[in-house]
Amino acid sequence: MSTRMLPRPADRAVPKPADLIRRPAVWLVAVAVALTALEFAVVVRHGTVGWDEALYITQVSPRIPAAFFSAPRARGVTYLIAPVVWVTGSVVVLRAYLAVVGAAAIVLAYAPWLAVTSRRAVVPLAALLFSGLWVTGYYVSEVIPNFWVAVGGVALAGWFARYAVTGGRGALVGIVLAGAVTTLMRPGDAFWIALPLPIAAVAVRRRRRPVLIAVLTGLALGAAQWIAEAYLRYGGPLARLSRSSAIEGGIAWHPRGLLYELSAVNGPLLCRPCGVGVQRPGLTLWWAAVPLLAAGGLVLAARARAVGPVAVAAACGVSAAVPYLLLLGYAAPRFLLPAYALLALPVAECLTRLPAAVPRLRRPLAGLIVMALLAQLGSQGMALSRQVRENAAERRTYVRGAAALERLGLRRPCLLSGPRSVPVAFYLGCGTGEIGGVLASTTPARLLETARREPTGILSPGTPPPGYAATWVAHPLSGLGRHWRVYLPPWFAPPR
Repeated sequence: MSTRMLPRPADRAVPKPADLIRRPAVWLVAVAVALTALEFAVVVRHGTVGWDEALYITQVSPRIPAAFFSAPRARGVTYLIAPVVWVTGSVVVLRAYLAVVGAAAIVLAYAPWLAVTSRRAVVPLAALLFSGLWVTGYYVSEVIPNFWVAVGGVALAGWFARYAVTGGRGALVGIVLAGAVTTLMRPGDAFWIALPLPIAAVAVRRRRRPVLIAVLTGLALGAAQWIAEAYLRYGGPLARLSRSSAIEGGIAWHPRGLLYELSAVNGPLLCRPCGVGVQRPGLTLWWAAVPLLAAGGLVLAARARAVGPVAVAAACGVSAAVPYLLLLGYAAPRFLLPAYALLALPVAECLTRLPAAVPRLRRPLAGLIVMALLAQLGSQGMALSRQVRENAAERRTYVRGAAALERLGLRRPCLLSGPRSVPVAFYLGCGTGEIGGVLASTTPARLLETARREPTGILSPGTPPPGYAATWVAHPLSGLGRHWRVYLPPWFAPPR
């Protein structure tokens, strides 16, 4: 009998190109690929580090002494970068690694939502909205935990919503893993992201207990290292939280935090102290539109009787924003990354449902939405390029400062103290130590003792030396800035 009439199973399993294009998972991967390309084109090639990055890298680098690790920080991001940092000191290689892993993380974070959203375009569009923000593009390749908290929070809420809709042990495992990763990166942020989930679990009729146990287990696993370190270094979690609050300037009622975040939408990377002026107001319209579009997404999803998953994303997104909008006295664009990542889902729900909700204006609305998206992506791309260029130029001052200190004879092993000591010491391979303030990590006596054994310098933006170093000699350090200098002990003889 002829076999031409019996198609092989492999032939039947091969999807047609047209079918692949219609799959939202394919578009989700395409968004991640586009983000990776953007990272390599704009961000990765800049091999300089910022203050926070230098601190995190030194925790796991075999080449540089670890800088002081303060109470508010968590070590999750150091575990993420450790495999690369152990092998190489190249910042470019590290950024390339983070760009690739970050793109994969976006796919993994939004993938659970594919099974619970009623419209195909919602998930890839949400990923595009989040990935298209300049602050996302900037911090994907930075050694900073906020992006990883964002994708972890999206995955946590997504697996929760998926379990509520379909059940299954796989979704419970996803909740535990996503909760653990998010908490390992930043326990405080993970707490706020997960806060609405126990309330949402009430709607999970017959499966409330397993989902609650999964959420709490994930948070507990992720917080275990932070709690253990709290007992070892601070006397317990409550003492560590109190110390963290003092370093952050006091976690309390700060309703002006919303204005501070608004003023930092387009930079600077850290607004502390923070005014209320907005840089480039025209590029801030999207920020004001997010809550309106998210609310619209909830309304339209409710009309379609598909509001449950979208409501989970919206609740977690709003909760993630609360501490930074209302409880913190300064701002940074990266603080709201988890909120942006989660609220992108109800925003995408609104954008995909809105044309059909107004049949007479369906085509004009669809065209207007496409034009607005293109304008948003274009403006955010330009903002990303500007931020990378400006901050790379600023960070190169650390490289020049380190080179100037090296010419003065500072070699490892060595110690630096004073402002900007952490990033400058990173390039020299020196240790660091601060005498006073909330980041104090040594004493004058210990610093003077170290200065007898190894080259030691105190960086200063032009102020006199501290009393314990009154006899130390000032040397110009123009690489760091116009009035910068380094104070070296009188017994240290710079090379001629």
